[in-house]
Amino acid sequence: MSISFSEISNLYLTYGSAQYGGEAVSQLEHALQCASLAENSGATSELICAALLHDLGHLLRLPESNDINEVKPAVDDLHQYLAVPFLRGVVSVAVIEPIKLHVDAKKYLCAVDALYWSRLSAASQHSLALQGGPYSSDEAARFIEQPFAQDAVNLRRWDDLAKDPQATTPQWHHYLAMLEGLARPASR
Repeated sequence: MSISFSEISNLYLTYGSAQYGGEAVSQLEHALQCASLAENSGATSELICAALLHDLGHLLRLPESNDINEVKPAVDDLHQYLAVPFLRGVVSVAVIEPIKLHVDAKKYLCAVDALYWSRLSAASQHSLALQGGPYSSDEAARFIEQPFAQDAVNLRRWDDLAKDPQATTPQWHHYLAMLEGLARPASR
């Protein structure tokens, strides 16, 4: 059930012009901004690629659904888990786990940072409610102890900032080359 890098590129380059939820950027702009923020922060190649692909699950649903264009979706689409089986065997867990944990990182940040929720966009506040709301202090403590949790928190912070319609970023091929450099041996 793995996905090739050309299929990932096709998804982003074909469907990436779809609006990113209720934000002022497209799916592709959001992905590129998130990866650029990670790269400019000195993140590892794995974390940069996780930032690039963190919302791949949204795009995997697009051929069958237009729900991604809904400004206020009615249900949580669990997008953070959708991409995982496709990426296994293609990239390492250092790419996959931050993707899988980035929604939980939002719930964590709401629990540990009193101002975090108020800085979220309206669309992110809405999706947080659909995703079960902030963690309790016990849930937050358990979350941050997981492997790759801190990477997911960093990814989440870039995710929150990657919504600027005026941002300039490297093009898709820049990050595709980085992603291809991380390919698992069987996927090359």
